[in-house]
Amino acid sequence: MLIIVILIGYGKYNQYKRYNSPKVNYTSSKTVDLEYYNQDIVLKYYESVEELNSYVMLQWSANNIDVRTPEDDDNKTKIAVKTYAKKLAVLKYYEDILSKSSELKSKGLTSEEIKFLTKNGIDLKTYNKNLYKNKLITLFKNTPQIKFGSKHPIVFEIQKILIKKGYKLELDGVYKKETFNIIKNFETKNNFLSDGVLDLLTLEALLK
Repeated sequence: MLIIVILIGYGKYNQYKRYNSPKVNYTSSKTVDLEYYNQDIVLKYYESVEELNSYVMLQWSANNIDVRTPEDDDNKTKIAVKTYAKKLAVLKYYEDILSKSSELKSKGLTSEEIKFLTKNGIDLKTYNKNLYKNKLITLFKNTPQIKFGSKHPIVFEIQKILIKKGYKLELDGVYKKETFNIIKNFETKNNFLSDGVLDLLTLEALLK
């Protein structure tokens, strides 16, 4: 009689265990951006979470396998665990994208800037800076040498750069004594020939 009671009790326990699994819902430890510019990624993230949770529950209820912490190492368990690992990897892929976006937004980037960064491998601010640098260098190369007293857009842009670097001067586009002396000072600090002449070497150093 005792054996029968034990067997019945064990059967009841297995039935209870089968339909009362441990907490299966996946919980991310990361902050994800649910306002990500590409909402398809957000949808796929949600789908992968649901798919993973459903798979964990299915393996537990149908096969009595906890794929997260398996107790056995039989072939059926190994296959289930391997499938779980693949589904988890897909989820992590989307999670990392959304987590990175959340991190970038916390640093002040907009969705548009994140979109640009994702597609071009460089942030919009750096891209625009490089674009400006290349345009200015091209313009400089196609411009006759700037002489003392010359008024030119190149000088205007150089003055803006110098002002951003902390130099105090009038923003008028004229290569007069004030700008000339600051260029000489800049050349001295950078171990260039201190002649006040605006050449390509000085311009490239200013643009760094």
